[in-house]
Amino acid sequence: MTAESTVPPPAGQQPRAAERAVSVLAPRRRPVAGRRLPAGRRGRRPRRAPWLPLALVDGAAALVAAPVVPGALGHPLVIVLLALGVMALNRRARLYDMAVVRGVLDELPALCGRIAVGWAGVAALSPLRPVPLAVLGAAFAVHCAAACAGRAAVDAHRAARRRPQPALVVGPVAAARPVAAALLRQPGCGVRPVGLVTDALDVLTHSGEGPELPVLTTDLETHRAVIQNGVETVLVVGASTPVVRAALLRDLAAYGCELWELDAGVPSYGFGRGRAGAGHLAGFPRRLLSPEGGPRRGGAGKRLLDVVLSGALLLLVCPVLLVCAVVLRIKDGPGVVFRQERIGKDGRPFTLLKFRTHRPASAHEAATRWSVANEQEMSRFCQFLRRTSLDELPQLWNVCRGDMSLVGPRPERPYFVAVFSQTHPGYRERHRMQTGITGLAQIHGLRGDTSIEDRCRFDNAYIDNWSLWQDICILVRTAVLFVRPTGS
Repeated sequence: MTAESTVPPPAGQQPRAAERAVSVLAPRRRPVAGRRLPAGRRGRRPRRAPWLPLALVDGAAALVAAPVVPGALGHPLVIVLLALGVMALNRRARLYDMAVVRGVLDELPALCGRIAVGWAGVAALSPLRPVPLAVLGAAFAVHCAAACAGRAAVDAHRAARRRPQPALVVGPVAAARPVAAALLRQPGCGVRPVGLVTDALDVLTHSGEGPELPVLTTDLETHRAVIQNGVETVLVVGASTPVVRAALLRDLAAYGCELWELDAGVPSYGFGRGRAGAGHLAGFPRRLLSPEGGPRRGGAGKRLLDVVLSGALLLLVCPVLLVCAVVLRIKDGPGVVFRQERIGKDGRPFTLLKFRTHRPASAHEAATRWSVANEQEMSRFCQFLRRTSLDELPQLWNVCRGDMSLVGPRPERPYFVAVFSQTHPGYRERHRMQTGITGLAQIHGLRGDTSIEDRCRFDNAYIDNWSLWQDICILVRTAVLFVRPTGS
């Protein structure tokens, strides 16, 4: 499932030995080289409204509803478990995310649904059963009413104390100024733009209607504005344009700013938003950006899935591995396993393992040639291994070791990472997450001699919308496609 097919190295590009190890991303949680963070500001996190009052309201709502069920007060453990269960479900649904301003009516379906799940558990598993359906319905209604009333009181208190927070708008002037003007016309949205961050060339070539806010064109000016105005919110408009520099966004995140992307273009009609959406700001759809990338929540689940499945698959395919190794040893001599340096998460190199199906003329060819020379001269057995992707099976050991994941962007050689990072926007961002044996691009047919630009788009879409369920779906679809002779 690698991209080693029929494309020669880019013309005019002469590889050097120094290109063996390529750092494609700045190390996580460190400022970009050359941009020192002021003392006392490093690592500061934005001040957020505490989520504890909402959690206490949800717990108290369970206590209010308990007396409706006869005998419930005699089983305090059941009520405590009900309250904790509902609170856990609410937290998982991000109903305690104070960065997203919602109303009680907006939360009502999600809140009532989780309360219903909690009472269903009480009815099915607790010593209070059997609970009459009418009593259960009454307890559910009281619980929902108490939770909504308490949350409304908390929201009203927050609204009375909330003041517009200073923010920077990052993006092209033609898009950033109208967005800033719209936010200034809506002071109730909780954000007050204090400056526009853009590129100096963009200021000369474009203009936009809007307020005369300071235009910041250098990193030093931007950092000074953050400190002087106490900026904790950064709004990114037109994130796909070259005006927005990933290094600057990482620096702003390191200062403690919260990064939001605003969709100021044509209506999205809700497509592709899914769980990444986080409501709107003054009518602009928005989503929380994570410059460090990769899944934070669920990362342990992804690693557990990798270890369990890769370990089980290694045991299952041991006979296949043994047969392939023996046949390769007999036909092609020693050196059954092929080792090659690839670039993994955050630009860290690792040694990838495969069955050797071809012997390159030199180490230079192995590192810098997109396709293998004289691929048609491989033995039929080696061609069979490549067509069926059986030559990739040793990478299960890379997954067990933690070098790779089962699902993720495919790793590439350092030379091509350097070349593609310069010619294809978004290629560096593929390395925000652990590389994998298969991925979203591969199940959409992007293997072998296919578009690098398309792979970047699919890989970054996978990272932006990552979920454990998506990994499972990709693995299932890979298993279905595994027997097709599409090559690697």
